[in-house]
Amino acid sequence: MTKQEDLTQACQGMDMVVHAGALSTVWGPWEDFYQTNVLGTKYVLDACREDGIQRLVYVSSPSIYAAPRDQIAIKESDAPQENNLNNYIRSKLASEKLFKDYPDVPSIILRPRGLFGIGDTSILPRVLKLSQKIGIPLIGDGRQLMDMTCVENVALAIRLALEAPQASGEVYNITNGEPRAFKDLIEETLRGLGYSITYRKVPAPLLSVIASSLEFLYNILKLKGEPALTRYTYYLLRYSQTLDISKAERDLGYRPQISISEGIEQYVKDYRKH
Repeated sequence: MTKQEDLTQACQGMDMVVHAGALSTVWGPWEDFYQTNVLGTKYVLDACREDGIQRLVYVSSPSIYAAPRDQIAIKESDAPQENNLNNYIRSKLASEKLFKDYPDVPSIILRPRGLFGIGDTSILPRVLKLSQKIGIPLIGDGRQLMDMTCVENVALAIRLALEAPQASGEVYNITNGEPRAFKDLIEETLRGLGYSITYRKVPAPLLSVIASSLEFLYNILKLKGEPALTRYTYYLLRYSQTLDISKAERDLGYRPQISISEGIEQYVKDYRKH
C-alpha cells in the first residue's frame, strides 16, 4: 500500500477495483496510518484515474462514528468532519475525503461494521483471549446494542456495489441488520465453543480513567505495542451503537444472506477443527 508503482501496476488492465487494504488497529503512530491508509488510498485513486477504471469500491470503516454516547440507527450523513479519537479513525476520515478530489473516478465507499467469520484474527480471538485471562469486562447489565457483519455479507455488499452504476459517489453503511446486546453475543459465542463465561464488572468511570491514563502514558513514554485498554475500546464496551442500512437496501438491493447466529455457528465449527 505504500509503493505507488506497485498499486499502479496492480490496477493496470482492470475494469473494476476493490480497495480493502489498510493498517487496521486501534493504536499506532500517525505516520504509519498516513502512509498506508491515506497515501495508499491516494495512490489507488491515481491509478484508477490513469487507467480509466469503471468502478472503485473502497472499504472504509464505521469506527469514524465513535463517540462517548449511545448512537442508534446512525446514517451515513451523520459522519463527523473530524474525529481524533485515534489515528486509525483520523486516517479513515482523511482517506474518505480524498474521493471528493476524484469525481471522475466512479466509486462507492462502504462502511462495514464488526466483520467476523471463519479466519477471523481480530474480534472473536480477542474475546476468547480476554475470557481465558481475566474475564469479559462488563459495564452495567451488558445490554448495550452493537452491530456485527458476517464476512460473507460484506462480500455480497462489495459485489452489489460493483454492479450498481447508479450509485457512484455514494457511501453506504453495511451490517447484518440485526443489532444484538453485547452480553448476548458474548454468551452465544463462548457457549458454542464450550467455554465457561466469566464477567468482570467494572464501573464505567473507572474504566474511562484507566483508558485515558494508559493512552497518556503510552504517548508520553513512547511505549511500544498497544495499551491494554483504549478510549475506543471503552466506547465499544460502554455505549450502544447501531447503523442504519436502509440506504444500502434501497440503492444496492443489499439483503444479508447469513444471520449472526449462522455466522457464529460456522466459526465455531471451523474453530473446533484446529
